[in-house]
Amino acid sequence: MEIEIKIDPQCTEPKVVIFTDQVTEEVNSIIQTLSSRPLGIITGFRNDLAQLLQPSDIVRIYTGSGKTFASMKRQEYILRQRLYELEEQLSQYHFVRISNSEIINLKKVQSFDLSLSGTICVSLCDGSVTYVSRRYVTKIKQVLGL
Repeated sequence: MEIEIKIDPQCTEPKVVIFTDQVTEEVNSIIQTLSSRPLGIITGFRNDLAQLLQPSDIVRIYTGSGKTFASMKRQEYILRQRLYELEEQLSQYHFVRISNSEIINLKKVQSFDLSLSGTICVSLCDGSVTYVSRRYVTKIKQVLGL
């Protein structure tokens, strides 16, 4: 496969053109990869209204009662995506999983309390407190460089 990139100041959005003699599995794979690329915007629902949520404003995302919620500025929004999809989509925005039911925005963390044995207490910028489950303690310590 040959790849070519052209820089054009007039181009405001990236454009991909595939030149090929036939549609192969490789071409289909490229199309699938490019078309499933996640967007940086999350749609949240509150009071029957849809609102676009910026990842940088979200403090944490968690599941409960069979639903997924995004917490930001003391407001809760219902999300239609599953937690693992959001974890993958938001990993580039410094979100990390801390339990089977929660991911947090590391940029919204005030402090990590490591004094508890076997777990970590996380204080977030909105005043909420959550805990890293034992299963994810090692991963969080690696992320923090501990």
